[in-house]
Amino acid sequence: MSKKSNTTGKYEAGVKAYQETYWEPDYEPKETDLLACFKITPQPGLPKEEVAAAVAAESSTGTWTTVWTDLLTDLDYYKGRAYKIEDVPGDDTSYYAFIAYPIDLFEEGSIVNVLTSLVGNVFGFKALRALRLEDIRFPLHYVMTCGGPPNGIQVERDKLNKYGRPLLGCTIKPKLGLSAKNYGRAVYECLRGGLDFTKDDENINSQPFMRWRNRFECVMEAVNQAEAETGERKGHYLNVTSPTVEEMYKRAEFAKELGSRIIMHDYLTAGFTANTSLANWCRDNGMLLHIHRAMHAVLDRNPLHGIHFRVLTKCLRLSGGDHLHSGTVVGKLEGDREATLGWVDLMRESFVPENRARGLFFDQDFGTMPGVMPVASGGIHVWHMPALVSIFGDNVCLQFGGGTLGHPWGNAAGAAANRVAVEACVLARNEGVDLEKSGREVLAKAAKHSPELAIAMETWKEIKFEFDTVDKLDVAS
Repeated sequence: MSKKSNTTGKYEAGVKAYQETYWEPDYEPKETDLLACFKITPQPGLPKEEVAAAVAAESSTGTWTTVWTDLLTDLDYYKGRAYKIEDVPGDDTSYYAFIAYPIDLFEEGSIVNVLTSLVGNVFGFKALRALRLEDIRFPLHYVMTCGGPPNGIQVERDKLNKYGRPLLGCTIKPKLGLSAKNYGRAVYECLRGGLDFTKDDENINSQPFMRWRNRFECVMEAVNQAEAETGERKGHYLNVTSPTVEEMYKRAEFAKELGSRIIMHDYLTAGFTANTSLANWCRDNGMLLHIHRAMHAVLDRNPLHGIHFRVLTKCLRLSGGDHLHSGTVVGKLEGDREATLGWVDLMRESFVPENRARGLFFDQDFGTMPGVMPVASGGIHVWHMPALVSIFGDNVCLQFGGGTLGHPWGNAAGAAANRVAVEACVLARNEGVDLEKSGREVLAKAAKHSPELAIAMETWKEIKFEFDTVDKLDVAS
């Protein structure tokens, strides 16, 4: 039966008219199709196939009734197709719907356009109690239309001349209220103490207490002084997130004039259009781009509704960024271990196979696109170092905010403690030590030769963040 002849005299719960056109259980997805997995929580009493078809329709070519202009195009070519339904483990109120979209539905290189379709009006559909975009498979054909990271992990290491260990960073605190000169002094102490990077927090832009130009000048004076004293290459993530794209470019240009190696952007609050534009600018100007994920938990923390962070990770890698905050597993922020390892793979690897144990619903091929450096940040301190090195390996930036600045002897001592701890853990790992079993002994041995580390261990020995994970993997429910 065609869609034209399926028109009825009433809406029939808003979904039935879609089923015969958009539900195709025999469809075999093409290599060029964009695939999506949605977790659907429907209104009571609605058949799964009808709702899955409605989601496919509303996120592609369909509307609530048959329209005569359907006859002016080839809907069978352009429509999204719901092709598979699966139960959600441990949840009898929801199910997974898998939908295939022809690649021609999306503008080349436009993450904005992809998200406008997949997480647009369909999320307000009355037939749904909740809807979550769990995963996307971007076909390689589409990946190749995107710019991706401006530099990538290997180029970043070459620019910094740092190899064989995780990078170390610190977010300057208090995040708001410092003058530019005091802010720069805090940066200098951290960098001379042994860190590779310091960082603007996500909500530092250009407030009355510290205008952006003054901060940039004082920070780069601190970076240059620390480099001169240590003989190492250093950096500070200068946040260029701005009210307008024009202002963002102005700040980025000034950072470049001052000799900064890296700038920062809040990719979700600023939007993907601004982010892709800034990534292109960084690629053209040889600048590293650090990405903060402020606002992500608004979108991804509810296990039934929103967008999973693995999707936001893929979108950022395609949109462009050299760093992305990943969570820490062990710190103060939400993060299931296996799920985190799943999206860390999506940041760094060229090809990531389907792995339901890590929440990955599809194979994802990034071709030759460079990887993104995960940034583990949020409530971590030296006691976490063995676990962090074990979980993330070398290609990660470990950022200790309070875990640097809260050291009783000051910022430089906190930085030194972190540097000694990471080098001790890397050495022990390279010698075959199981860090997650013997990390305490590794740190204690190193602390005998580092009073800064010994004091840090004493200071934070009782600090733990032991809360149940809210957004657990469904396979582990």
